[in-house]
Amino acid sequence: MKDLLYFLKFLRKRLYILILVPLITMIAAWVLAKMLPDVYRSQGRVATGIVDKTDQIIASEKDEQDQEIGRRFDNIIQLMRLKNVLDQVSYRLLIHDLKAHPDSAYTPSPKVLESLDDDTKRKTIALINDKYNKGIELSHWIPQEAEVYELLKKLGYSHSLLLDKLSIYRLANSDYITIEFEAGNPEMSAFVINTLYDEFLKIYSRRLKESSNRSLDFLEKIMLQKLAAMNERMEELKQFKIRNKVLNLNEQARSLYGHIIDFETRREVAKKDVIAYTAALKNIDTHFDPTERKYLESTLTEINREIALTKDLVKSANDEYIRTNFDPAAKSKLDSLQKLLTNQINRAADAYIYNPMAAKGDLITHKLNLEISLELAKNSIESIEKEVDRLQRKYEGMVPNEASIQMYETSIDIAGKEYIEALQRYNNARLESYAPISLKLAEKAMPGVKQPSKKLLLVIASGMAALVVCLFAFLVIFFLDNGVRTPHQLADLTGITVLGRLNKIPNAQSFLDPGSDLSSGKNYTRFKDLIRSIRFEVDEDTRFPKIISVTSLRPQAGKTTALYGLAWSYTRIHKRVLIIDGNFMNPEISKTIGSSATIENYFRKTPRPMIPELYPGISVLSNEGGDTSLLEITDELNLQSLLAELRQRYDVILIETPALTGLNKAKEWIHISDRVIAVYESGRHLGDQYKASLAYLRSQGAILSGWILANTPYDIDPVGKTLTKTW
Repeated sequence: MKDLLYFLKFLRKRLYILILVPLITMIAAWVLAKMLPDVYRSQGRVATGIVDKTDQIIASEKDEQDQEIGRRFDNIIQLMRLKNVLDQVSYRLLIHDLKAHPDSAYTPSPKVLESLDDDTKRKTIALINDKYNKGIELSHWIPQEAEVYELLKKLGYSHSLLLDKLSIYRLANSDYITIEFEAGNPEMSAFVINTLYDEFLKIYSRRLKESSNRSLDFLEKIMLQKLAAMNERMEELKQFKIRNKVLNLNEQARSLYGHIIDFETRREVAKKDVIAYTAALKNIDTHFDPTERKYLESTLTEINREIALTKDLVKSANDEYIRTNFDPAAKSKLDSLQKLLTNQINRAADAYIYNPMAAKGDLITHKLNLEISLELAKNSIESIEKEVDRLQRKYEGMVPNEASIQMYETSIDIAGKEYIEALQRYNNARLESYAPISLKLAEKAMPGVKQPSKKLLLVIASGMAALVVCLFAFLVIFFLDNGVRTPHQLADLTGITVLGRLNKIPNAQSFLDPGSDLSSGKNYTRFKDLIRSIRFEVDEDTRFPKIISVTSLRPQAGKTTALYGLAWSYTRIHKRVLIIDGNFMNPEISKTIGSSATIENYFRKTPRPMIPELYPGISVLSNEGGDTSLLEITDELNLQSLLAELRQRYDVILIETPALTGLNKAKEWIHISDRVIAVYESGRHLGDQYKASLAYLRSQGAILSGWILANTPYDIDPVGKTLTKTW
């Protein structure tokens, strides 16, 4: 918070900059804005048919998501902004201006058109028409086309310049795309929008047609491949059935299985008949005693021979009847033989072959019939089992065929589904290719409306921008500035007492001359007050006589100005002052005042020369300069003697020493001094290169009176912002 207050004070001192810079910027912006042409804006709208499908003859059945709809709008907008589309608009604009009267041209630079001769215009029109009809861009590597491209740029018709003034966007979540264009000509703004739509529609239609044709060709190829695959599978099934003599395997298997069930049923019936006939014959045999059976068997021998023969014929007919799957023709033959057998049995009964004494003729006849039926039943079982075995083998032989046929039918079914799907896609694509393009110009662009002037906004914005730049620059300067500008900062960084400050004055030597008019004015008055305060602080410690050395951390820090001020202030309280220029490397005092008495002559020669009083109460002992030091001029014993003599003659001896960068040369003077005053130039950064010099000053203890902050402004903040040590 404290630094913020100091920053505000920092800005207040530079308030004139914060006012003048934005003001000058606004004036310059106003002059430039006056030169800007008026701007006209036209607007057109395109209905896409993506959201609103009411005008579509064939509407898509897909329910598109918002994200997919957004992508489709983005694709259309980006296609409108393509260089290829804008190049077509550029060609149309250039052709219009080249053919039209110069007063009817759209370009804001008609002088460019006037500079073209008729032959150049004719060649340019021919080239642009060729490029326009072919829909290709200009080549920068062909000189003639490169010249035409430069002409487009000069006229403001290049695709990049058109794109800067073109705005294309979707209107909220509607079905419409809005196209806006700004130009210096109202007719041009409408022409660009309408031409852009026409060229975009051509390119978009061509792309849709090419895409549709590619899709149809691809889908037709896929459909024919699927059809061929399905036909191939069907042909394989056909050949398999021919090779294996299969008409309808399912019906054949069903019929064969039915026959097997029928035969097995007949077999069970025959088995029951055998059991029944056997039991009946056994029962009949119980009615005859052995003597009767013997007579019967001997009598029936001849008759049984004929019946046995007929039985064999019946058995053969019965087998044939079973093998023919109970054919009616075989059944008639079997019935005839059975009738013959019955007649033979009846004749045997009439022959009285049985003992005439026994009345059991009916039983004999019945037994004969039962024996014939039993033989037929047994024969039927054997024939039926053979037929069942044959049918089982035939049925089992159909299983491999069934597996193969199922495999073929499954592959045919899959191929058929793939073909139907491919056919459906092909039909859908073909149907969509017949549908008209859903894009249409819903609102044609009309000549543009003049837009409200933005010149005042530009002027205000330029002023605000200049103000922000100034504030930012001052902020950077303020926070990056680590220069010491107040006594409080200097004392806080060094830990050494600050005696005071001295404001900057143009000529400090004028203080030494009472007749000079240069020492008047506000700055000099403030300087006098400040130097009196510093003199008082120095006198608080030591009384006269005394030797005061004035040093600094670096050269050109303001030592000479401070020394002249101290000399003047001591003369004001009636003290005799001797100024010694001890800075051999930079003898500024010797150069400006030019005393005839020098340190070299005074310390080496006897008798010693007189030190002239150049100003009232002020004598000056200069030096001859060069790379030397105090102890190189005279020894320490002689030096003490000379200083004692000078102490008797002067109340105050002020010595300007070299900067502490030459530590040994300054140390020789400081060693003989009663007090040391260090001068620090205001605004300088106190870096770590002065660390050794500061340590030396602190080691002087009570001899060090403190700092003088020199060359400050007239008024300064007493404290200043907080500085951070970098060492």
